[in-house]
Amino acid sequence: MPKIDPSLYLQNQNTARTPSPELGKDEFLQILMVQLANQDPTNPMDDREFISQMATFSSLEQMMNMTNSIDTLVQSQLVSPVIKYSHMIGNEVTYQAYDEETGEKLDIESSKVVAVSQQDGWAILELENGDKVYADAIIEVRDPSIDTDEEPDSEGSE
Repeated sequence: MPKIDPSLYLQNQNTARTPSPELGKDEFLQILMVQLANQDPTNPMDDREFISQMATFSSLEQMMNMTNSIDTLVQSQLVSPVIKYSHMIGNEVTYQAYDEETGEKLDIESSKVVAVSQQDGWAILELENGDKVYADAIIEVRDPSIDTDEEPDSEGSE
């Protein structure tokens, strides 16, 4: 004969209630149902009051849904490598080039970033010269609109 696990007895179940500082839609609906069940039958709740409470409940539910949607949007933007590295489009980057077949190091090259994509969660910079480079392989980033090749004018104006 099988034995009954004593931990399953009702007397052994946790009956302590853990209060929550937040009032959610489930709690709001419970309060409304208790209020309806315990109202004075000789003086029932006014229709307008009931409609007002239901409208409040609906607004609360919509705000919670909107908050969840915004949180999801923010999280997806924080995680996306494309968005994280999109500011590099138009900048010139310097990187160590490799031979794709042998894996041998080639010269250090520079090219302008024309697009950013992702593969397996990694940001890949697509360059003007046709190369594709992982973002973490970049050695230097320069703004091409700032000319760094010119030496400052050493002549003083007198």
